[in-house]
Amino acid sequence: MNVRTEVLRVQPAVDYRGTFAVEDPLPREGAELPAGWEGLYFPFDVPLAGLRPDGSPEGDDVLPPVELPRRMYAGEDTTFHRPLRYGEAVERTTTLGSLVTKEGRSGELVFADLVRVLRVAGETVLETTWHDVFLEGSGSGSGSGSGSGPGRREPAVTGPGWWRRPAVLDARQLFRFSATTFNTHRVHYDRTWAREVEGLPDLLVHGPLARILVLDAARRENPGRAVAGFSYRSSAPLFVDREFVLTGHGTTGPDGEPGTEVLVLDEEGVAAGRGVVRWAS
Repeated sequence: MNVRTEVLRVQPAVDYRGTFAVEDPLPREGAELPAGWEGLYFPFDVPLAGLRPDGSPEGDDVLPPVELPRRMYAGEDTTFHRPLRYGEAVERTTTLGSLVTKEGRSGELVFADLVRVLRVAGETVLETTWHDVFLEGSGSGSGSGSGSGPGRREPAVTGPGWWRRPAVLDARQLFRFSATTFNTHRVHYDRTWAREVEGLPDLLVHGPLARILVLDAARRENPGRAVAGFSYRSSAPLFVDREFVLTGHGTTGPDGEPGTEVLVLDEEGVAAGRGVVRWAS
């Protein structure tokens, strides 16, 4: 188990807003964090000696040793019990969930679940399971948000009533998100590494950034609603300087709860990720 405590300072949110979310009001002490912005806090704290060659953490004091060289965010399942507020002191506990080894198209894969609970003065405020995947060395043919993959790429099917929000992220924005979260994963800022070592066409957009952008888009299309839950799965990469589209529509959950489905479409219209937001009643 890993336990950390952090006061939710305003500045990381101010930095994020000025780079990605100028539509949102300026963060201030005591105000509510938008859902997803908790991902700006508890930045990576692994010492340099604890990093893999690609810059990702070796073990986070939770994971056992995994020999595969590459690590990627693959998705999450999160429950929001109430909004967090700027200035609150938050305790985060991280434990290991499942650890599964599989054989993929491009070799061995290890899927690791990290279970995190955020508490304020003993009150559970947020519970989340993040799904990470460890992969073989080359990124040119791998899945789970890491590479283009050799399979056939079919454009996603959307319909009437779907809203659309196009976006393009440049290298400055990727650098700022890496700096805010102290993320040293080289695929986000080192073009030589991304192209020559990982086999990627260019810098990779952070999976944890994509999940915040999905939640931001859903909130803006549903003003006044509070997020109660969020599930996200990354299925293909997004790259710097290439347009992608956040598109979504209203849904109804199995118990009749209101929700929003959001697809992240790459420049070819293929779904690179899918998020489902559950709204508080």
